[in-house]
Amino acid sequence: MTTTTSHVPEHVPESGGPADGVAAARPARLIHAESTTEIPVHLLFREEPAAPPAEAPPLPAVVAHRPAPAKEDRDTRDIGVRARIAAPGVDPEITERPARVLPGIAGVLAGVCGAAGCAVTAWWAGVLPPLAVETLGLSVRAGGLGPGPWAAFAGAGALGLFGFGGLARGRTGRAWVLELFGRYRGTVRGAGLLWVNPLVLRRRVDVRLRHWRGEPLPAADRGGVALRVAVLVVWRVRDTARATLGIEDHEGYLRACVEAALLRVPVAAPGAGRGAVQATQDALTRLVAADAAPVGVEVCAVRPLRVEYAPEVAAAMHRRRMAALDARHRASVVGSVVDSVEDTVTRLTMRGLLDLDDGERQVLVKDLTVAFCAGRGETGP
Repeated sequence: MTTTTSHVPEHVPESGGPADGVAAARPARLIHAESTTEIPVHLLFREEPAAPPAEAPPLPAVVAHRPAPAKEDRDTRDIGVRARIAAPGVDPEITERPARVLPGIAGVLAGVCGAAGCAVTAWWAGVLPPLAVETLGLSVRAGGLGPGPWAAFAGAGALGLFGFGGLARGRTGRAWVLELFGRYRGTVRGAGLLWVNPLVLRRRVDVRLRHWRGEPLPAADRGGVALRVAVLVVWRVRDTARATLGIEDHEGYLRACVEAALLRVPVAAPGAGRGAVQATQDALTRLVAADAAPVGVEVCAVRPLRVEYAPEVAAAMHRRRMAALDARHRASVVGSVVDSVEDTVTRLTMRGLLDLDDGERQVLVKDLTVAFCAGRGETGP
């Protein structure tokens, strides 16, 4: 944009003006442009700081018109925005992390050492059964369970209990969520014999791929016609901490998410093309996955299995279809009867079998029509 400056013209007040003898001259425009305003001349030569002038209201910006997006793009964009807004907040501290576990051999060794310590302490205190002493070939000791043997026996017993009590068997496709005094301590995803702290609370979680099929849920197509849709949800637990501590019933939560998504997504009507069905499946998958991700559940696909009209809509459509079929059948019967009457009258007249005037012809046509209609009604479907 090009700007043009202009010189400040000198203004000389004329005589015979107002009473004060000085007429206020209109300030000249310094910069001629679309986005500039007039600046008074006396403000340009003031030495003392002046108060900042009031800001002029911004001029409306000119924005080029963009082509309107397609309806499908707008629907997809709106669905994505709603999914991001509807996502619930998640505690950042509740996220899956590996727990501290030891190989199972460590627990076995600790248990064996504890059991051996208990046996040695019992022999040292002289309370080992005589049969066991004779079998092991040990000498009989006379003593008693004093403070020292009791402390040794308690330590060895605690070691044995911790060693054998912490043994756990990990399985592929299963995980353990560990809690200690109400706090999340980690997740165990390993397989085989492991040693886990026996003081922690273990919660078994299935992390395999699972399918959930719900009962028909209410929905609607693009025209607002009520539908009933049964869907198949393919899902699995991705974050065991959030899935276990965040929600109680996974399938109930998925059902609520699917029901909410069906109210926001227009479902393809029965008999729709493959493209419309795929678009419905993609939109449902995005919405349900966005709602289930914050709680550690990964939704792989949401597939509509059976789409049917609501009972009241199906009944109305059935009545309408039967009425249309009945009207079509009546039209065909009437057409065939009229053709038969016309053919009969024409043949009788052309062969000279009958010589009828207009009144007699009308009576004959009426009688033949009644007879043919009665015959059609008796033998018709």
